[in-house]
Amino acid sequence: MHAPTRPSKVIVVGGGIFGVSTAVHLARLGIQTTLINDGALANGASGRSLAWLNSARRRSDAYHRTRMAGIDRYRTLSAKYPGAPWLRFDGGLTWDADDAGNEIAAVFDYERDLGYHAQLLAPDRIAKITPGVDARSVTRQGAIFNPGEGWVDLPSLIGVLAEEFRAVGGEIVTDAGRATIDVRDGRARGVMTANGAHWPADAVLLAAGGEVPAIVAEAGQYIGDDTPIALLVRTKPVKHPLKAVLNTPRVAIRPTPDGAFALDSAWSEEEVVVNTDGSYQIKPSTLEGLLLEASKVLEGNPKLEIGDYGVGPKPIPGDGEPVFGELQAIPGYFVAFSHSGATLGLIAGELLADEIATGKRHPLLAAFRPERFAK
Repeated sequence: MHAPTRPSKVIVVGGGIFGVSTAVHLARLGIQTTLINDGALANGASGRSLAWLNSARRRSDAYHRTRMAGIDRYRTLSAKYPGAPWLRFDGGLTWDADDAGNEIAAVFDYERDLGYHAQLLAPDRIAKITPGVDARSVTRQGAIFNPGEGWVDLPSLIGVLAEEFRAVGGEIVTDAGRATIDVRDGRARGVMTANGAHWPADAVLLAAGGEVPAIVAEAGQYIGDDTPIALLVRTKPVKHPLKAVLNTPRVAIRPTPDGAFALDSAWSEEEVVVNTDGSYQIKPSTLEGLLLEASKVLEGNPKLEIGDYGVGPKPIPGDGEPVFGELQAIPGYFVAFSHSGATLGLIAGELLADEIATGKRHPLLAAFRPERFAK
């Protein structure tokens, strides 16, 4: 960690959950903070995230511990906003395809040994534990129900945090265009934006989603990047008893605050066409197929209609693990780049703000430093 003194001014680039969470934590610490975004808040990956709060299945110990700390912060937040329609803990249900790759029994044993709350349910037991699922769609190996999981509507949460940020003196600048980090004399000096503005600062956090690796490369630094183009479909509101998040072989589903469903899948991402001009093309058959797959797993097989959809980069580092902290080669230049932005959003913002303010590296982020990609 390079920062020897407490910064007096910090610029945060990115209006998603990592940027807004870090900004509000910095402001709570009394540091003058400005948040800059290329468009409106939550206009990137945070606005099209399934936002499932979980640490299910297998991952590294460090990643699991950090995700569990992230869920803990959401529990605290839910106590502050009891009954908030944008944050729910009604559990998560997952099952695998009926083929040689089905790992449900092994995953259940793994989660149980880890102390992660899990129940292995035969299809005919699901209705008694978590309503809203068509048991006929669940494979014979059964499903895992994780009672401690939940979901968050990130645009709503970002709005709540942004309101607090402004109330404690933070400044938000939207529609500033693409940002470039001003690196001079070997350290970060501020931010330059496409609209011609220059924002001086003692430290900068780059939390610009899928753009992070490219912007970091402008300063001669490398972060591995495996970012795909993702598709999230939101249905029109429908009366239905499902409350849990579903992660199934062909579709993932979560409720939304207005009574609709958010849907995504791996196969639908693969069908997104990226045009030569950088725009995206979604085939009607992809949208219709996603609605059909969702209907199949929902109790009563309701007719689902598209409300809207979002498409764009889903930030995933090259090795799948988060990237958090200061660039070793450039003092004052911090980054936040990760999948699982919803689960990690609050804890990452808290710990990054602490590192920026104190100059001390937090041990919970030790495995996620950007220098692991150094060539």
